[in-house]
Amino acid sequence: MGAMSFWHWALVILVVVLLFGRGKVSDLMGDVAKGIKSFKKGMADDDTASAPAADPKPIEQQSAVKSEAEKAKS
Repeated sequence: MGAMSFWHWALVILVVVLLFGRGKVSDLMGDVAKGIKSFKKGMADDDTASAPAADPKPIEQQSAVKSEAEKAKS
C-alpha cells in the first residue's frame, strides 16, 4: 500500500474528473503544453541573443591599487 498504489491514483483522477469535467481537464493540459513550448522557445531565443560579440576586456585592478597608494603618500 502507500501513496503510490493504483487505487489511490484512480480515486484521485476520478475526483478531479468529477470536479472539473473532462473538457476542462483536457483544456488545462493543452494550456500547460503550450506554456512549456513557449518557455522552451524563449530559452532558445535567449541563448542565441546572449552570445558575446567579442572577448571581454579584463578589469585593471592594479591602477586602482596604485592610485590609492599615491593618495596615501601625499
